Amino acid sequence: MTQLIVLPHVELCPDGALIEAEEGVSICENLLKNAIELDHACEMSCACTTCHVIVREGFNSLETAEDIEEDLLDKAWGLEPNSRLGCQAIVGKTPLTVEIPKYSINMATEGHRK
Repeated sequence: MTQLIVLPHVELCPDGALIEAEEGVSICENLLKNAIELDHACEMSCACTTCHVIVREGFNSLETAEDIEEDLLDKAWGLEPNSRLGCQAIVGKTPLTVEIPKYSINMATEGHRK
């Protein structure tokens, strides 16, 4: 198990959290398993940006993002150099500190005409 620190988020995790995260499992899945309801509109298929997180510590320990993730991240609200999609960033042995942005954009449904 690896420590995953979640910085306070007014709606999803007001007091922040310290999680014993499962290695080999995405940040998103680890948050959901610990009752932190990170949006994941595309069901973690790397097709939207609702699970966007900012990795404040431990970013360099993560595998490099694939091109499809990078393309989606370019459309995420509040993008920073250490942003990742929570569904694609896999927890390893290094502790991580993550921040959940205040807003998210649902690339799976927003902006599409019906």
